[in-house]
Amino acid sequence: MTDARYLDDATRLTFEATVEAVRGTDRVVLDQTYFYPTGGGQPNDTGTLSGTDTEWAVTDVVKRDRIEHVVDGDAPEPGTVVTGRIDADRRRAHMRYHTAQHLLSAVLLDEFDAETTGNQLYADHAHLDCAYDRFDDEDLQTIETRLNDLVASDLPVRWYTLDRDEAEATLDPERTRLHLLPDSIREVRIVEIGDEDDPFDRTACAGTHVESTGEIGTVVLTGRTTQGASHERVDFVLE
Repeated sequence: MTDARYLDDATRLTFEATVEAVRGTDRVVLDQTYFYPTGGGQPNDTGTLSGTDTEWAVTDVVKRDRIEHVVDGDAPEPGTVVTGRIDADRRRAHMRYHTAQHLLSAVLLDEFDAETTGNQLYADHAHLDCAYDRFDDEDLQTIETRLNDLVASDLPVRWYTLDRDEAEATLDPERTRLHLLPDSIREVRIVEIGDEDDPFDRTACAGTHVESTGEIGTVVLTGRTTQGASHERVDFVLE
């Protein structure tokens, strides 16, 4: 199984790895990787793999039974040692947007008792779906102000792994949303924002995040749309 090193260090953008297998002609499996695969509403990283005299563009990263790096052209042979380089701007944008989404989920739960039901982020915008009838303009202003107050507070962001049984027994299930994870996942990664003894948010998440809310930048809510009965979508960008 590929060692998913991005779970430990989201700031690492260059690394060495060995090709363990090639699937088809263009899907490379490495012994370790810092490339993030698409999942949890977060798009994959892009970048390059390079050998002694050849470079391959990494155009997609997917997680099946193992993490596969889709490359442009014929893949390197198994046993090849390669250097991976991740597109820094794309990774950084995803880290900022994903952390902002966590803050938004927590604010919506605190202010409106609105539980997050889905989200999707990109490098230049994002949206979040939640269980709520309808937000008005005053609601959106309240949410935006609260978000930017939390950004200005420069709260620390940290993550760690926990046995699932322990997590379910000790953590607030409404906030952590552990029930959304498949039963097969027995070790969960917890992301916390705020004071260590009393965090503002604590959520099960395998995404990449900045290390403090001050790195997010200004949050601007760009609108809302109704998503079926009793569901709202909130759109936002970061400046």
